Amino acid sequence: MTECLRSRGFLPCEDPETELRVGASFAMLDELGTELPSLLLEPDCRAYLAGRNIPKWPYETIPNRLLGQARLYYMRLAFLASGYINQIGQPACHLLPANIAKPLARICHLLHRPPVLSYDAYALYNWKRFDRNQPVELGNIDTLQNFVHLYDEHWFILVHVEIEAVAAEILDAILGLEEQEGFGDEALVNAALTKIADTLDRLLVVLKRIPEKLSDDLFFSKFRPYVSQFRDVEFEGVDLLPQNRHGEIGAQSSVMPTLIGFMKIPHQPNKLMRHLIDMRQYMPEAHRRWVEYAETLPDVKPVADREAWNRVLEGIAAFREVHYHWAIKYIARRSSDPHETGGTPYLKLLKYLVDETRAHMKPV
Repeated sequence: MTECLRSRGFLPCEDPETELRVGASFAMLDELGTELPSLLLEPDCRAYLAGRNIPKWPYETIPNRLLGQARLYYMRLAFLASGYINQIGQPACHLLPANIAKPLARICHLLHRPPVLSYDAYALYNWKRFDRNQPVELGNIDTLQNFVHLYDEHWFILVHVEIEAVAAEILDAILGLEEQEGFGDEALVNAALTKIADTLDRLLVVLKRIPEKLSDDLFFSKFRPYVSQFRDVEFEGVDLLPQNRHGEIGAQSSVMPTLIGFMKIPHQPNKLMRHLIDMRQYMPEAHRRWVEYAETLPDVKPVADREAWNRVLEGIAAFREVHYHWAIKYIARRSSDPHETGGTPYLKLLKYLVDETRAHMKPV
């Protein structure tokens, strides 16, 4: 796991699986994935999906050799569920039919995660490389699954994939410091902080590319609704209470929580921070554990140079500020609901995080 984090960050150690191969009947899920953007344009999509015979995960557990298959299976089902519940142009829906609900609930139980489409399925497991000898970066990657026939959605997802790939350098710096037992060594700490700050500069460049191929109007009206939260959704045939679940959102990425934990940024507990902590349950289990581990690492602030320390904090704040501006451009200007996308008060949360981050800087 450690070597994987250092080289791939929170992306899978191996490139995501692209086809289900756990049984002949599973090919239909790959076909449904390809067909979903077209099906969602039809008024009888829900009836069609409810009538499909969805194969069940054939094992009582998830063998290590089949983890990639389990992730792909979860991704296919989660897209079907969100498409079914949130289909644009159709009446509100609060019942997920048993043929989708039961296999989705079961695979999510085995993956130790809530039964809903989250950031991991929408981005971390949802890409492939054109040339496997070249990096995981824009221009060499494409999505495996989408809700709409628009490249804008591909681009939105793929920007996040490259961000995750670049962020591996942050984890490499932290783990390298641990490997050298260097938390009390000024030179080693400053070298690690400089590497993290340089990586944050690169992340900011990628994030700023969002508008290149993402229309704010198409984002808001054509595919953002599909990653909305579940509100009182009953899972037919499953012993679960009606589900109220946050939708897919970047706050479910483990990159910034790791940095908050490592830098010991003292965000004050309040309703906004509870939302952020709640996002952790939507992360893959191993990522949740890593974030919690980063919080236990020694505080390097006492031995860090002011310039190196503050560069990291300013990099985090600058990244969040650009995210804040994109949230205004792509969502707030078109909606009066302060709890859009993942069901969080996103503008207040982002502004709060920026201010608290800068407040943790070393004074001149």
